[in-house]
Amino acid sequence: MKITPAKINSFMFFKLPLGWLSGLRVKSITESNSIVIIRHRWINQNPFKSMFWAAQGMAAEMTTGVLVMNAVEASNKKFSMLVTKQEGGFFKKATGKITFTCNDGYLISSTLKKSIATKEGQLITLSSEGKNEDGVVVSNFKFEWSIKVKL
Repeated sequence: MKITPAKINSFMFFKLPLGWLSGLRVKSITESNSIVIIRHRWINQNPFKSMFWAAQGMAAEMTTGVLVMNAVEASNKKFSMLVTKQEGGFFKKATGKITFTCNDGYLISSTLKKSIATKEGQLITLSSEGKNEDGVVVSNFKFEWSIKVKL
C-alpha cells in the first residue's frame, strides 16, 4: 500500500483523533521530505494567543514519522518504530498557518538496512522546522527514532 497524504489524514481521524481535531494535516510525502501544516485555532491555542507547543510538536513529529513509515513500506519488511527522545526550540509566536518540513528522508533507508543486517534496533535523529506564512522560523524539533526489524 502506497503511503499518501490522504491515507495518513484518514488514518489520523480514526487512530490519532487529537492530531486531526487540532487541524494537523499532511500535505506531501516523498522519499526525501514531508510537509505538514497546522493552523492556529481555538482548539490548539495557549493562554498567550499563540499555538500551544504540544500542537507544534505533533505536527513536527508527524513530518518525521511519515518519512519513517514511507521508508518502512518501501522496504517490504516489518519494523517497530518508537520516539525515544525529543527536543525543541521556539523562536517566535506561532500564529496563523505553520508549515513543518522534514528533509531528512535520505537518512532513513540506510538505518533500516543496518537494522535488517544486525537484527538490532537502530537510532536515527530526524529534524523538523516550522515556519509561519511569512517564512519566519517559529520552532524546530529533533526526534530520535528507534527502529528495529521484526523477525
